[in-house]
Amino acid sequence: MFFKLFLAFTLIPFVEIYLLIKIGAQVGAFNTILIVIVTGLLGASLARLEGIKTMTKVRESLNRGELPAEEMLDAMLIFTAGVVLLTPGFLTDLAGLTLLVPKARYWFKRWLRKKFDEWLVRSSGKGGTSIRF
Repeated sequence: MFFKLFLAFTLIPFVEIYLLIKIGAQVGAFNTILIVIVTGLLGASLARLEGIKTMTKVRESLNRGELPAEEMLDAMLIFTAGVVLLTPGFLTDLAGLTLLVPKARYWFKRWLRKKFDEWLVRSSGKGGTSIRF
């Protein structure tokens, strides 16, 4: 896990800097900064819109007496997208904007659920406590 975090915190910034330099050389420094600002503004407004929709769904689920697990996962991913969009760069903006698209978020949620299930099976098989739903 440490190695993955180390790679994430070193490799991603290097790739972002490389992309900023390459794109800046092609379209100019001002246009590159403008693109990063516009994607940040677009992402912030989209995150706000998706967040409002998700919170409405959470409220509706709670009013029906249901556990809003799916909606809470959506909220977590939208929050993550917003945080990633705050990081200047093209790769992180692309990742953040992708997480804000409902169809893409659906596939990512399916992948996450599969990973959670695998984690629960591994942890219960090693003598750990298992969580049952």
